Amino acid sequence: MKTRLVQKGDFTMVEDIHETLTPPESGFYWIDADVDDLVLLQPLFHLHDLAVEDCLSEEEQRPALEIYDTHYFIVLNSIRFDDEEIFLRALNIFLGKHYIITVTRQKIQELRAIKPQLWNEEVNSPDRFLYHLVDLVIDNYVSVGDRIEDKIEKLEEDILMNTKKTHLNEIIGLRGEILWLKKMLVPQRDVVATLNRKELRLIDNQLQKYFDDIHDNAVKIVDTFDTLRDLMGNLREAYQASVANRANEIMRIFTALTTIFMPLTFVTGLFGMNFTNVLGILEIPHADIYIFGLMGILGLCMFILFRKKGWI
Repeated sequence: MKTRLVQKGDFTMVEDIHETLTPPESGFYWIDADVDDLVLLQPLFHLHDLAVEDCLSEEEQRPALEIYDTHYFIVLNSIRFDDEEIFLRALNIFLGKHYIITVTRQKIQELRAIKPQLWNEEVNSPDRFLYHLVDLVIDNYVSVGDRIEDKIEKLEEDILMNTKKTHLNEIIGLRGEILWLKKMLVPQRDVVATLNRKELRLIDNQLQKYFDDIHDNAVKIVDTFDTLRDLMGNLREAYQASVANRANEIMRIFTALTTIFMPLTFVTGLFGMNFTNVLGILEIPHADIYIFGLMGILGLCMFILFRKKGWI
């Protein structure tokens, strides 16, 4: 657990957690904690039992905003995409009048990225800290959405160039993750809408206007993932069409080859019978050479004709 006194973006480490119980003359306290630290923090800040229970639960948490007497409890989902799998990590936030507590199970990149923003913007209140943190979380979804779209385009190009069985597994897996994300994005959008519209005494009224911009981005992200879901459906149709075209191409080649060998089969059937004289031809010297030559010419002519027609 790390405790910092934030004054106009400057950080001062606090060694004694009990100092944070008294509001500072300027600025606010930021307590960056693990779930295990809640045993100490809950009685100090009178954190609500239900909120603490949600933090300690190992089940997947949906974004939510709970309003209690002395603090708000906010759950957001931080997103991470490593080009193979999408991860959501719960970011639990307790917002008080002079403090903000962030509780996580794993490292979350937004908590590292927010530090220079606090310094640049000279943040001096916990509600403004919350604004910048929510903004980073939502912006990260935009970045991940762009990377997923790039992956879909590359996958579509690979399918059109060289269809493989593994492509279907990639399509099914990526589509499932997009649908899963879509379910989590809707409640997160609603949380941002609540921060934007509802009268919240711990958030400055003028600051709420800035949440309107974040809400617009959240709505756009939901629409973006709707579009990505549709693209995955189109991609699956493209895969199925490519497989069907490939099967048709193979059947066309086999049909052409069969057609080429049909006259050759006729010739061998006609002159391959066990007679000493077939139409008087077998008495001709070197008749077998002429027959092989005829078969070769027939096969070559049909091959050239099929190539000219574009059938093979």
